[in-house]
Amino acid sequence: MSLPDPPLAAAPFDIAARVLHRDGMMLVIDKPPGLAVHKGPKGGETLADHLDALRFGLPGAPELAHRLDKDTSGCLVLGRHRKALAELGKAFAGGTVGKTYMAVVRGVPREARGRIELKLAKRSPTRGWWMAVDPRGQEAITEWESIATGEGLAVLALSPLTGRTHQLRVHLDAIGHPILGDSIYGGASRLPGGPILHLHARRVVVPQRQGHPPIDVRAPLPGHMRATLERAGLDPATLEAAADAIAFSKLG
Repeated sequence: MSLPDPPLAAAPFDIAARVLHRDGMMLVIDKPPGLAVHKGPKGGETLADHLDALRFGLPGAPELAHRLDKDTSGCLVLGRHRKALAELGKAFAGGTVGKTYMAVVRGVPREARGRIELKLAKRSPTRGWWMAVDPRGQEAITEWESIATGEGLAVLALSPLTGRTHQLRVHLDAIGHPILGDSIYGGASRLPGGPILHLHARRVVVPQRQGHPPIDVRAPLPGHMRATLERAGLDPATLEAAADAIAFSKLG
């Protein structure tokens, strides 16, 4: 009787293959879902473990210019040196960076588009980064537009005009349309193998010096979102194009 073949080892994570844009000041990578950007209390692999592979000849590793949640995929901007990080930090803080996300949400909104202005604060001192709508909290503004519906779900393009923790997730839950697979705000299972968050940073547009065109980068939808859309009879490429065509506001 022959023994079964040993299980195949998982392929090593190649972060360099996920670089979408590279210049002397910044990188934009396509962050996979499920990878935290910083170490948390539970430990485990994070993006920080791989940044040395993105030096590309510079003496230091790049650093985060902003953040994405662990379970959110898509465009993540990294500054390649101190000056770049300072300039990118000003752009993100000033609201001049254009950001388009795509989300699959439960239920179909009554309106075709909207603007959510609900202040956010930490839910409690002991719940980490979990957030809640709170009139005493920080200003948080989200614009959204529906680009498709199917099987009790809607596909939304969104732009967070402010950058609060979990902003899109809390705002969409607050209007009655939580993101599919959201285990914190949407009631999805938190057990291993449960549904994956259907939130993706599709596009980032970073302004450059006067006279230079902005850096415009787009990340393809991850596999789990593509599969959900295809099961609902929707074409992921068509929806990506629809999201890209929307001109959201900016604070700056």
